[in-house]
Amino acid sequence: MTGAGPLEDELANRGNPMLADLVRGRRWADHCRTLEAIAWKYRTSSPWRDLPAELGSFQTAHKRLIRWAVDGTREKILTAVLATADTDDDIDWTVSVDSAVVGAHQHAAGAPQKGAAGRSEPDDHALGRSRGGLSTKIHLAADGHARPLAFTVTVGQAGDAPASERVMARVLVPRTGSGRPRTRPTTVLADRAYSSRAIRDHLRRRHIRAVIPQPSDQIGHRRRRGRRGGRPPGFDADAYKQRNTVERCTNRLKQWRGLATRCDKLAIAYQGALHLAAILIWTRR
Repeated sequence: MTGAGPLEDELANRGNPMLADLVRGRRWADHCRTLEAIAWKYRTSSPWRDLPAELGSFQTAHKRLIRWAVDGTREKILTAVLATADTDDDIDWTVSVDSAVVGAHQHAAGAPQKGAAGRSEPDDHALGRSRGGLSTKIHLAADGHARPLAFTVTVGQAGDAPASERVMARVLVPRTGSGRPRTRPTTVLADRAYSSRAIRDHLRRRHIRAVIPQPSDQIGHRRRRGRRGGRPPGFDADAYKQRNTVERCTNRLKQWRGLATRCDKLAIAYQGALHLAAILIWTRR
């Protein structure tokens, strides 16, 4: 219709009934049409005011985006979709972790210096200055079929390793029946930026197999120490070949132009759009 494609068929069994249960009060505009309006905006990276008339009011779509991001509606829908995929045994628990830098448009600057109270909005709005200028970094965990399981956003100049535990903590797939939610992959693949003793110890405590190569400086330091350097960590070169799944997942997310370049002033709005893109990737599996 307008570039995003109709969402009624894809969300009829997952999104719309769930949204109807979560919203209370006066009659709201159709949720599927509002979701399609938000998807159209981020797929095309158009200004909100250019929203086609058949998709409703741009004020409604923007306010609904913020409201659902604040109250966690998007995360609940994504969790429900993941639970359905897990019931169908359609999640590959060989998980890859990586990050991607997203350049920020000049319209992304200018938000209040401190995040709004009660909105879970960081004071820095996940907007920082790196070599390329203003940017945001997406830290992502993807399953073995290049689909997003969890992510978080930070300032563009943030390191990869410090955010790894935050990303892994967001991996949570509830069971549709009885039992605890699944939070532990079988294997985690990551590049040399994640090669630290803290990350390896964290994965070992959780009984998760780590496939992370060592950078040359760590190898040289261990060899210089001789016996005191200990044994090198195990590394499966064949399993590491699957690490490209997280890069392919990033490419799928960045097919939405509004995610490839950030125009949102608020981090919660940008992350809410990431959740919507992830929901659609999973519902189209």
